[in-house]
Order: sequence, then structure tokens, then C-alpha cells
Amino acid sequence: MLILKNASLALAFLLELCAFAALGYWGFTRNTGWLVKIILGIGTPVIVAFIWGMFVAPKATYVLPEIYKELLALAIFAIAALALYAAGRSGWALWFAILVVVNRVLMVVWEQ
Repeated sequence: MLILKNASLALAFLLELCAFAALGYWGFTRNTGWLVKIILGIGTPVIVAFIWGMFVAPKATYVLPEIYKELLALAIFAIAALALYAAGRSGWALWFAILVVVNRVLMVVWEQ
């Protein structure tokens, strides 16, 4: 069981990284000028990573009640899935969303 719990934590970290990558991908695939693409492609994941680190990360600067922390995490993951969908990667968006839901449910059940 310990191996599964550790795998769940590793998957959670990978999904966080995938969320930032999805937001960057969305930014770089916009039909705008190259400057806006760079700003969106780099700026969006940086801003979301900042929010994640301030409120959601295990060693967050501001400790939120657990329910608000989970809601904020799910909102960020949902935005990342929607960004993939908006970038024309609906299959990736669906699989990402499924993995996030399964992982978050297991983390709550296992009190991680």
C-alpha cells in the first residue's frame, strides 16, 4: 500500500507540472503576434505557479483550510484542462481531467 501511496504523490506532482505545461502550450498556440504568444506562454504558467506556491503547495506561504485548498487546486487543474481543450487538444484535456480526478480522490481517501 505504501508503494501505491507514494506513486499517487508522484503522480500528483507530475500532474501539477502538466498543468503548468498545458497553460504554457495554450499561450503559445494563440492566434496572435509573437510577443503576445511569449507573454501568454510564459506568463500564464508563472502566475499560476506563483498562486499554487502561495496557497496550495504543501509548504504554502498562506495556509488555507483544506476544503479551500482542494477547491483552488481543482480550479487550477480545470483551467489547465480547459486550456488544452481551447488549444485543440481535446483528447489530452479529457485524459488529463480523468487523471486529476482519480488522483485527487485517492489523495483524499488516503489522507495525503
